[in-house]
Amino acid sequence: MTRIAYQGEPASNSATVAQKLFPGSAELPCVGFEQALDAVTLGDADLAVIPVDNSTAGRVADVHHLLPESGLFVIGEYFLAIRFDLMGVPGASLAQVESVRSHVHALGQCRKVLRAGGWRTRVSDDTAGAAREVADLNDPRHAALSPPAAAAHYGLEVLQEGVEDDPDNTTRFVVLSRDADFAPLSDRPTMTSLFFAVRNIPSALYKALGGFASSGVNLTKIESYQMGAGLNPSCFYVEIEGHPDEPHVALALQELRFFSSEVRVLGVYPAHPHRLAERRA
Repeated sequence: MTRIAYQGEPASNSATVAQKLFPGSAELPCVGFEQALDAVTLGDADLAVIPVDNSTAGRVADVHHLLPESGLFVIGEYFLAIRFDLMGVPGASLAQVESVRSHVHALGQCRKVLRAGGWRTRVSDDTAGAAREVADLNDPRHAALSPPAAAAHYGLEVLQEGVEDDPDNTTRFVVLSRDADFAPLSDRPTMTSLFFAVRNIPSALYKALGGFASSGVNLTKIESYQMGAGLNPSCFYVEIEGHPDEPHVALALQELRFFSSEVRVLGVYPAHPHRLAERRA
């Protein structure tokens, strides 16, 4: 049986994605992102499902730094529509609520209902964990902002449905594996994830990225970070539309390598249909 590691507790959004992508698989909930990645590296899990960015809150902190250093490969992506319900213990009412807890990103994605309620907020490790904490407290003064599945899982009642600020709120997840199971070249839209470190020369980043522009390759994401201290050249995590075996992509990567001290392909995987829907919109 395939075992899927994710950050968070059962009934979290990550757990939902794991179930959608790998029905019937065994789950391995982890405290943090690093523990989830380590579980795959050490063989305790076969795959990891990790959120990388949210349409409202932006990138998920630390993930883009952890991915290139994990030694794992991206083999898939999934876009999940994010929904939050305000939930409390059985018999509680909105009038009794004094404090609401959830993950910091969830609190930031539900500001309108929090402001309207005038409630204090408390940060939990994850959204499903907030529901468990409220169930453990068994106090009508405490409520949680959690995914809808968490109410039934932890024996809570929904006090208010769909309280997210943005009805189009979406989180993108990636699937990580120990093996470089790259998608073959086909007619299907493909994404490629890359890590590179620029050479320590003037205008290195400009020159390294120039090949993508001149070859007509769409760069959908770029994240920079520093490796070590001092004046080390910056490193970058990027995602592009296309397959490395396509001639125009291969040409862009050739130019990238010329101006970089290191280039690693971290994943080649089918583009999720959500991307095509966004493009048509």
